[in-house]
Amino acid sequence: MADTKAKTGAWTEAWTTAILRYRWVVMALAAALVVAAGAGGQRIVTADDFRILIGEDNPQLKALDRLEDTYSAASAAVVAIAPKSGETIFTRETLQAIEELTEAAWQTPYSSRVDSITNYNHSAAEGDDLIVQPLVEDAASLTNADIRRIRDIALNSRELAGRLVSSRGHATAMVITFAKPEAHGDMVKKTPDYLNAMLDEARAKYPRLGFYLTGDVLLNRTIADAIDDGSRRLIPTAFLIMLVCAVLLLRSFVGMLAIVVVMLCAVATTMGSAGWAGVVLSPMNSGVPIIIMVLTVAHSVHIITTTIIHMREGLQKNAAIRQSFNINTYPVFLASLTTIIGFASLNTSDSPPIQSLGNLAALGMLCVFVFCMTLLPALLSVLPLRPPKARSGQVWFFEWLGGFVTRRYKALLVCGLVAFVAIGAGIPKNRLSDDWTKQFDESYQFRVDTDFVIDNITGLNSLEYSLNAGREGGVTELDYLRKVAAFAEWAAAQPEVLHVRSFVDIMKRLNRVLNGDDPAFYRLPDNAELAAQYLLLYELSIPFGGDLNDRIDIGKSSTRMTLTARDVPANDLRRLDARAQAWLQANAPGLAGEASGITMIFAHMAQRNIESMLLGTIIGMGLISFLLILVFKSLKMGLVSLAPNFIPPALGFGLWGYMVGQISLAASITTIIAFGIIVDDTIHFMSKYLKARNDGEAAPQAVRYAFRMVGPALLTTTIVLCAGFTVFGLSGYEGIWVVGQMVTLIIALGLIIDFLFLPPLLMLISRSKS
Repeated sequence: MADTKAKTGAWTEAWTTAILRYRWVVMALAAALVVAAGAGGQRIVTADDFRILIGEDNPQLKALDRLEDTYSAASAAVVAIAPKSGETIFTRETLQAIEELTEAAWQTPYSSRVDSITNYNHSAAEGDDLIVQPLVEDAASLTNADIRRIRDIALNSRELAGRLVSSRGHATAMVITFAKPEAHGDMVKKTPDYLNAMLDEARAKYPRLGFYLTGDVLLNRTIADAIDDGSRRLIPTAFLIMLVCAVLLLRSFVGMLAIVVVMLCAVATTMGSAGWAGVVLSPMNSGVPIIIMVLTVAHSVHIITTTIIHMREGLQKNAAIRQSFNINTYPVFLASLTTIIGFASLNTSDSPPIQSLGNLAALGMLCVFVFCMTLLPALLSVLPLRPPKARSGQVWFFEWLGGFVTRRYKALLVCGLVAFVAIGAGIPKNRLSDDWTKQFDESYQFRVDTDFVIDNITGLNSLEYSLNAGREGGVTELDYLRKVAAFAEWAAAQPEVLHVRSFVDIMKRLNRVLNGDDPAFYRLPDNAELAAQYLLLYELSIPFGGDLNDRIDIGKSSTRMTLTARDVPANDLRRLDARAQAWLQANAPGLAGEASGITMIFAHMAQRNIESMLLGTIIGMGLISFLLILVFKSLKMGLVSLAPNFIPPALGFGLWGYMVGQISLAASITTIIAFGIIVDDTIHFMSKYLKARNDGEAAPQAVRYAFRMVGPALLTTTIVLCAGFTVFGLSGYEGIWVVGQMVTLIIALGLIIDFLFLPPLLMLISRSKS
């Protein structure tokens, strides 16, 4: 390693000399690059569809597309209405409000259907005629007897109770279904705006009622809002924190100014290049500018700090800059390379935004390295840099820490192993889960309204099944109807299921109504001919907007069954579908395939991504491990260096299991991100340790030398990295705050391991060798 560093030093000396000689040209070229690349920033497209999180080859997404092509689009908005006092909804005022909102909702842009208790198609027989009409008409003129009749029908209807009205009758929901738009972005903008304006008018007219709005259409709007929130709040906050860190750590305004210039150039070049490449900005990759800021400060601090130290020792500024680059170029290059490898490994992810995050962050790291090697020395040469007074307290602390570690290394090893086992036991406590209803915190109205609907009316998790009859017109065959009814009864008995909506409910209701409304006839018709007649009669009687196109395909060869599930973890939903597949295979082979729908996409997303990221983790860690072996030119030292890099992610997931216990799509990527960053500290510490050993120092003295030389810098960069990633925790979007919290946790654990476990391990290896 010493020969490599010597060769690198000679090359770096020539390079830095040239940069300093032509510093004005370097700055002009850097400015030109930033302007050319940064112009692409105007072309960045912002995501407005949850599908951006999903790869085109995702089987659950393909199943959803087939479902929508067969029946109707699955996109919907849910409006919940409930008296604030908690009283029943079955009053003239509340029913009138529901009736008015139902009528107004038909004017929602791109809407294709509106379902509520007021326009529910209630069936009744008059002689030989079937009368199908809305359950509520002209609510203001209803008598008390009318309201009691409406209440009894609504609370005892399998099609309404647990779906459009709560079991206690204290809240109701209106579901607006949308057709697939040609311009999705236009829909995401216009639809929520119209619905919010509609509800604002209702709130003013009916102050005693509460109104709540959710659904996947609102989810798409909230995703766009989260990106805007990140741009307006998180990035400026991160920028200010980085400024404060730079000032406190360097105690130099000029040094801080140089870092800011490099930081802005790296961010502009990266995000501008993303615009030219047509990258879609999503909540998952919108934090890339913050990552670039953090990495810029972490690398620049090493260079500027060393420059100031040499100026304090008496070197002229340009000579100090050359000496700083001679010392730091090699470790900064290695740190940049390992970080790039870590981020690039995210390309194995199943989610396009995570792939984009990896590529943009890797490009950003490359830009940081290039600007640190070119623009930074030129700026330091031009700016009036002056060294602040030295601080002795920090040096004393690391002298003490080095002595403590070398004296107590055996006890530290034992305590470390015990802690690893105890904390690592928390890893199995994590469960894989991704819940689209919980992706945002309570700072978003979407989350508040979603929680209200789930807690008071019905679940928003649904499993969609397309039940195949085998031929056109086969949905009225008695054998088919019996299989569907049996499947519906089995599903309704499952503990995770709140409500089952199927075609057989309509057939049973029609059979009862057309047999004198006798409850004993709430069953399937006796033969297929009668079932076909019932269906035809019903379709001819349905008022406008109440057709069965969302339940039956055009050729009447299949029907749609929807299971509404409780608010349970994603793995419970996957197990529910697995049980359904087993039941279907045993009792109705060929009736249906796996469940589809938005819920099932998210239910499988974390699991699929964990599996794909496992490959990325193996590749990334394998490449970095091989690189460390080459760097240290020793298989033993290379393997030893892996311990302080593998242990922190394991400890991080162990602590996460105790504290949170849920691994989402975002959490699954943190190992690779953190591994590529924390390996930098290991490289810096071990390089100084091996230098001292090569100079003839014993292991204890080599450890103390490493603490003295790089301890302050490692503490400084870790503080900067943790401060930067902590900003992610301010986001209300799970995909951002989880990454911020977990990466911060792992980076902090990485420093503890590098200070308290790696040195004792090196001493143990040294004694074993002796």
